[in-house]
Parts: sequence; C-alpha cells; structure tokens
Amino acid sequence: MSKIHFTKMHGCGNDYIYVDTMQYPIADPVQASILWSDRHKGIGSDGLVLIGASPIPEADYSMRIFNADGSEAMMCGNASRCIGKYLYERALTTQTQIRLLTNSGIKTLILHVSNGVVESVTVDMGAPQLENPEQFVISRGLDRGTFVSMGNPHYVIFTDNVDQVGETGRALELHPAFPQRCNIEFARVEKDGIIRTRVWERGSGITQACGTGACATAVAAFVTGRAGRQSQIVMDGGTLDIELRESDNHVYMTGPAEFVFDGEIEI
Repeated sequence: MSKIHFTKMHGCGNDYIYVDTMQYPIADPVQASILWSDRHKGIGSDGLVLIGASPIPEADYSMRIFNADGSEAMMCGNASRCIGKYLYERALTTQTQIRLLTNSGIKTLILHVSNGVVESVTVDMGAPQLENPEQFVISRGLDRGTFVSMGNPHYVIFTDNVDQVGETGRALELHPAFPQRCNIEFARVEKDGIIRTRVWERGSGITQACGTGACATAVAAFVTGRAGRQSQIVMDGGTLDIELRESDNHVYMTGPAEFVFDGEIEI
C-alpha cells in the first residue's frame, strides 16, 4: 500500500480531487476516479484531475480529467482555473500566465493575483465550433437547442423550465443524436446579459457548475440573438463571466477557484 496526497478544490461548486502526478503517479486513474468520487464511500467529487508535467515544450503543465463514472473528459474550465490557483499558491510556478495542455489542446490561464492569492482566473477557451449548424429538435417537445463544441460537446436548450435538468438531461446525454454522449445545458435569459443555467454533465450528472457549459451557453445565446458578446452565466454554484471576443473569436471565461481541503488516501 502507498499513500497519495490529494487536494479537494472547487470552481463555483464544481468539485474535483486534484493530484500532482509529478509527485504521486496514479497507475489506474479510471478506477481511482470511480472509487474516490463516491460521495458516500469515497472522498466525494465530480471526478479526478491529474496535474502533470507537459510532454511538449509549447505548454507548461498538463491536465487530465476523469469523470465520476471513470470516463475521461476532454476539457473542464472550472478545473483549469483550479489548476492555475494550485500551481501558483503551492509555489510550483511564479508565472501569472500558464499554458495548460488538455485533451482539447493548449489553454492559456491568466491569473489575477493580489497579495499572493489567486482571486480569479481567466481562461482562453479558444474558438467555439458550431459543429451542427442545423439547430435540431430532440423529442419531449423541447425548444430548439444549439450544439456548441468547446473542445467537448454541449447542447444548449433555452427554456423557462431549467429545473428539468435531472430527468431530461439524463435522457439527452445518451440520445442517439450524440454518439459520444453530450453535456446538456438548460438556460433562461433573466435580463440583458444575465443567463440562468443548469447543467447535466456527461459522466457526472447534475453539477453545481460547468465552465465549458457556461461558455457554450454564452455562445449559443449570442448566435441565436439572445445576448451580446458578454454574459454572466448564473449556475447553481456561482457565476462565471464569459466574453466571446470579436478580435479573435475566442471565448474567455473568468471565475473563482477555491481550496476545500487536503488529505491522503491509500492505494
């Protein structure tokens, strides 16, 4: 048996277990994520995030994400912000701009630091892709949805009933229209630039927040004429500021990251 040091962190309530694999390699992250994410028999989280050295010179560090069901995610905006805070406040870097290698490419983190504390992080999430330009209707009498890829797939439905996230989100994640499964957002425009959103994350279910989901919602609101290029996405666990910048067509997400606790677990 060996002991693994971990850190629990969250971004707007989207909580993950973080392990510095440069010190503590994880041989089977799939099984570890399933066991450790259990909220009754494990540590409890939306998944497991591995922080590693970058295998390429174009990036400074790497990130791998495993959902609570063991499936590997392409990208997570909330986790990337937490990694920025972790690296800086744990003195692994003095940089306030970090290039992070993810399964959906290199993301740039801009740390907003005051008195040695990372108060928030802006992530350049890259350009969105409207991979399915036809806004198609999926059963159950739903309003039209918009498919947006932020390095991972999202289907954004604008509706007055955002609380259908549980029953409908579960069904849509596995809908045949999404062969790789899909993250599902239910969004309601509250007033100009403020959008209430609830999310069903593939592999994790209902989560308090989803960074890429917030980005996808803001993009969907813009392309459907419901909002401008800047939006505040109000999720269950907090609010994220999203900008679809005209100069480069990249999505910039800004929000907090927080430590919860540190611990050790035997494997």
